[in-house]
Amino acid sequence: MNTNSSLAKLLAVLILASSYFSFNPVQAADSNTQRILELRKQIAELQKKSDQYKSIVATSQKQEASLKREINILNNQISDLQVQIQITEKEISATRLDIGELGTNIVRHEDVITDKKAVVANLITLLYQRDQENEIAMLLKNNSLSDFFNDLEATKNLNSDLLASITVLKTEKEALEKNKAELEGKKQELESLSQSAKIKAASLNNTKYSKDDLLQKTKGKEELYQKMLEGVEADQDRFFAELRQLENNAIANNEIILHVTANYVPPRNTNIFKYPHEKYRLTQGYGYTAFAKRGAYNGNPHNGADIAGGCGTPITPIGDGEILVSGTNGGYGNWVAVRHQYNLVSIYAHMRAPSGLNNGTKVTTRDVIGFEGTTGNSTGCHVHLGLYKDFFTYPSSKTGELYFNYFQGSLNPLDYLP
Repeated sequence: MNTNSSLAKLLAVLILASSYFSFNPVQAADSNTQRILELRKQIAELQKKSDQYKSIVATSQKQEASLKREINILNNQISDLQVQIQITEKEISATRLDIGELGTNIVRHEDVITDKKAVVANLITLLYQRDQENEIAMLLKNNSLSDFFNDLEATKNLNSDLLASITVLKTEKEALEKNKAELEGKKQELESLSQSAKIKAASLNNTKYSKDDLLQKTKGKEELYQKMLEGVEADQDRFFAELRQLENNAIANNEIILHVTANYVPPRNTNIFKYPHEKYRLTQGYGYTAFAKRGAYNGNPHNGADIAGGCGTPITPIGDGEILVSGTNGGYGNWVAVRHQYNLVSIYAHMRAPSGLNNGTKVTTRDVIGFEGTTGNSTGCHVHLGLYKDFFTYPSSKTGELYFNYFQGSLNPLDYLP
């Protein structure tokens, strides 16, 4: 029968289209899979090296302050950054391969959908033609009852085939949309990796500069390094003595510019925040640390936590919020404050440069608000992280620089970090 012949041809096209999609992606995947697996293997090996460098840095940090220790830390930071750059480059290569493969799959999905749309259209046309014939006309057209019933069965099969083809078409469209969504995700990942590569390259340059600057200042001699440390600590002692007086005068003279008080303080050990660096080491805690007890802060406790990831490392907020205020002064260098839930305020100091973000800018834990530096009263690259339940700012009567309250109203940020 003509109808059965047409149906057989359409089913053959449908099977061919399905086979076309089933085999080709596997062939395409085979050409890239080995390369991607090799890149992932290399990334894992490089990551082990990076972990080793970080371990050396962490161990060195616990040793007594010396020029040899500081140079060792900087050398290992440089090596780690070089490895991290290699890792990022390989991740970029792997992501580009993923993008290419997804692009190929999208083209094939679109081709298969085009073929299957044609099959569905032809099936609908045949069904429409069948619907125009009533059963009496079909009976008269056939030579026998068996032919008539075969014709009825063919119509039933035709309808079933149409429903099956539409279902397959929907599945292919869903697969196409999924591929497109994955492609967009990979493109964003590639953008992020490219930005990360630039940041790490800048961090490497800054760390190399820090090492060269240190060697130039000390001429490579331990005694000059120790004298430099003594000078920094003496400067810090004087600064914090003045800071205490400045703060007392500002309160007494009602010179407070901005004042934010938390409406709720979560219990300690509730991990509501995350560290400002993805990879870091803690170089000084909160309160009366060993460094504070030596008189570095004029008898005051340390009002935050010092966290190091390496010169130029991106700083991200410890929680979602908005930029509250920022400034620059002789003690904290470039700093920025972020307001979080419950009106808790976090501050990030010694940044390489001002944040450049306007007050009121919404930020998340994925946003970069600055880069690790050593501006202000600092002995090396780190971010000074502070957390406040009661935060206020005031101007220096001498320089006009903007300051924030030192210890009063502060919390231990480590109590709220994992």
